[in-house]
Amino acid sequence: MIVKKFVPCIYLYYGKAVRSLKDVTVVDTDPVRLAKYYSENNADELIVFDMSARAANELAHSDFGPEDKVQSADRLHEEALDVIREICSAVDLEVIGAGHIRRLEDVKKLLYAGCRRIVLNYENASNAGLTEEASKRFGREKLLAACDEVAVLEGNLDLIRTHVSALLLMNPHMIRETAELLDIPFYVQINQVALNKLMDIFSFENICGVTGNCINDNVREVLSLKQLCQENGIPVATLDAAFRWEDFKKNSDGLVPVVAQDDKTQEVLMVAYMNETAYQTTIHTGKMTYYSRSRRQLWVKGETSGHYQYVRSLYADCDMDTILAKVHQIGPACHTGAKSCFFHQIVEKETVKEESNPLKVFEEVFEVIRDRKINPKEGSYTNYLFDKGLDKILKKLGEEATEIVIAAKNPNPNEVRYEISDFLYHMMVLMAQKEITWEEITSELAKR
Repeated sequence: MIVKKFVPCIYLYYGKAVRSLKDVTVVDTDPVRLAKYYSENNADELIVFDMSARAANELAHSDFGPEDKVQSADRLHEEALDVIREICSAVDLEVIGAGHIRRLEDVKKLLYAGCRRIVLNYENASNAGLTEEASKRFGREKLLAACDEVAVLEGNLDLIRTHVSALLLMNPHMIRETAELLDIPFYVQINQVALNKLMDIFSFENICGVTGNCINDNVREVLSLKQLCQENGIPVATLDAAFRWEDFKKNSDGLVPVVAQDDKTQEVLMVAYMNETAYQTTIHTGKMTYYSRSRRQLWVKGETSGHYQYVRSLYADCDMDTILAKVHQIGPACHTGAKSCFFHQIVEKETVKEESNPLKVFEEVFEVIRDRKINPKEGSYTNYLFDKGLDKILKKLGEEATEIVIAAKNPNPNEVRYEISDFLYHMMVLMAQKEITWEEITSELAKR
């Protein structure tokens, strides 16, 4: 059975979150803050509608000159993409991007902003025309098609079956007809519905999620609604623990120590403790919850600071007396503001060894390059590049890329290795110049 998801949405208009595509009443002046609120309240995914096309249409009927209208419309679109990029970086949710898609480049921009999937609005015929090209370029799993009329759906059945992974129904009255026409998953946007009626909607096998203001307005009830779904045999996105609390060996205080580790970098972040309630709450909410021995109460990590830890996985050790939690850490883990609580070096044996973790090598070299930019060193080639400026850096990057191509024609792979290393160094100089980090690059690659 298809897992049912609770999916709030943000209607992004002039940099603010508004009520709907038709109602531009502002609901939050900070869309990123609103996205975090949805994430913190256990939403499963998030749809962001970029309404800059509507704003651009309004500009078209203004007193601006033609050139000013084009520039203003493009600026609004780029500003909306910046907000979407910030949302994608700030939340522990899969973000689905929608709106202002006119060409393949717009699909790419939304995906590169961090959206895991995008929505093509089939009420716009040109969007339907983009489907096959976008599917071949980015994969059908990246595409949803939005419809609000059955006739539009019927006119594009073959296209949808071949090139789209899911549907977004903008009209809840299309549910029954859609279920009869297609067997692919679909979301349905609903603005108002009695919460107990959601069970009836989820009873349609192909429905994979509900979105719209019915979720936005009731996002704090998501956990209760998921529990209600489970009681009615409806599959929802929850964590299922393989071990009961009784399976763990506790210390003398009845607690189990927990080591929290960053899921991306593998860095150890902190150590805390759980009692039974903290363990069950962590499983139930997906957010790391501990028991504070000093305050003698439950402690949801990030509840005060906003630096939540979202569960990626939980492991028990061989003796079942310690838990390893791999987490997605929002912000720093330590109350001091440090990324990790473990920063007091006690001792380190001096050894001659080369770092073998590729990401750490990149980070260490990059830190040296970035330090040269901040603290110039006389005679440094890196500082020579920074002093000459962007054009020189780009020239060298192009030369090194050409050297890779030439070296690749040589049967000896060593030369290619050397040239790639030179290229990566110059690329990191460019990254430092443009203030781009390796974390941003690896996060972007992980989304591809």
